[in-house]
Amino acid sequence: MPHPDGPVVLAIDLRHNGWQSAYATIDGRPEPLQSGAVVNQEPGRVVARLGRVVERARRRFGARLRAVSVAVAATVQGSRVVQFDKFAWEDVDLAGIVSGGLPVLVGNDATLAGVAEARRGAGSTTRTSLYLTVMVGVGGILVVDGVPVVGATGAAGEFGHLPFSDPSLQCPSCGARGCWDLEVDGRALARLLGEPAPPDPYHYTIDVIAAAPGNAAARAAVARVASALGRGVAGLVNAYDPEMVTLGGLGPPLVAAAEGEFEGSYRQGLMAFRRELPPPVVTAVYREDGALRGAIELALDLVLCETGLNSWLAQQGPASRPEGRRRA
Repeated sequence: MPHPDGPVVLAIDLRHNGWQSAYATIDGRPEPLQSGAVVNQEPGRVVARLGRVVERARRRFGARLRAVSVAVAATVQGSRVVQFDKFAWEDVDLAGIVSGGLPVLVGNDATLAGVAEARRGAGSTTRTSLYLTVMVGVGGILVVDGVPVVGATGAAGEFGHLPFSDPSLQCPSCGARGCWDLEVDGRALARLLGEPAPPDPYHYTIDVIAAAPGNAAARAAVARVASALGRGVAGLVNAYDPEMVTLGGLGPPLVAAAEGEFEGSYRQGLMAFRRELPPPVVTAVYREDGALRGAIELALDLVLCETGLNSWLAQQGPASRPEGRRRA
């Protein structure tokens, strides 16, 4: 059990419709704090609101608060949100939510959920795992020895923008053509059903999956989308060679609704030598709070490294150091 006076980290999960926060001590277990809706998406207002969340945590925990980690459903480079489609943000720096030298980390939500899954979830028995989540499009990350492979600038894992789709389709999010996103979420289902693009692809997908057992058109559309998902997963397995694929978001219900189509396209897309023992595709453990948990993990990495621990011990004074306790 962690010491009640030990270091604390704060995690914030920012999404298109709201935010939630949690704190954790060194055991890494999230303890809920505040949550709320995003009423005004203007960057300055959102940054100010999150800053108040940090200040409230500071008042509660004082100097025990050692780091802040933010998960964002957006493309991230360093502390900057470079593309947040739902907010129409470009190049917004979230470092401004903290002051006084408190470290702040910012990461993509799917990347951080993948870290949680690899360290403490379904992928915890593997060294190399691939995490994928289907929400509005596809996100994810490759995690090796518990560390996310985030690329040169931190923006890796945008798997939904791989050109696995029809090149005649232009992605409304990134501007590229043929993005995999357009084959595997509610926009694909609507297109297959001859309906306009839904304003809320996430809940549209849930509704179509629910209708599929009694509706032939919905069932066929779900099968097509599940097949496209399986084919893309195979491509990523061929590229990255993971021991396991963990699937979050709407991925598991899509697979469950059309398991044969998913499995068939997954195996057919694999290189021949992989087909006898393909990497298993399993349901993620942390379906709801994976991003918060991953944000906590990376914040604790910062706090519990040698530099972080030395800083903590220096703050506690000589009596907290092993040699100080021996002399006492």
